Amino acid sequence: MTIRQISDAELAGQPAAYWTGVAYEALIAYTRARQAEKGYTQPQFWLLHNLSKNDISPDGEGMTLPRLREAMASYIRPEDDLAAEAEVLLERGWLSRDAEDRLWLTADGERARVDLARNAPAIRAALHEGIDDADYVTTMKVLRQLIRNAGGTAA
Repeated sequence: MTIRQISDAELAGQPAAYWTGVAYEALIAYTRARQAEKGYTQPQFWLLHNLSKNDISPDGEGMTLPRLREAMASYIRPEDDLAAEAEVLLERGWLSRDAEDRLWLTADGERARVDLARNAPAIRAALHEGIDDADYVTTMKVLRQLIRNAGGTAA
């Protein structure tokens, strides 16, 4: 595959929305492939992440699938089936379900969450290869400003 070199002048005229979309799809595909190699999915990790009092959950309380979908609304993908992903985690003993249909993180699930989180630095390192931290920070600042300029909220 030949990659055509694009001049700085040409890059300056390129649509950011196109390139951010291409980047998003490539980054998600890469991340999910690395996670699959380790035997888990990104939505499974998110479920553990959102139910852990040592992570996102402020209190470690159980949540229903609709509540979890709401909590993940800004990053869950349309093809992600949280019910099916939760079933896998229930079968592994990483989650439990109570009479009110809330999912709870088990002690085994918390250990798994910590173990799976150890994969993130290697994924990040591979994706950041050849990118200086200063350039990365500049890119993030530019993206955040583009979001604000478009009327969005850049946290």
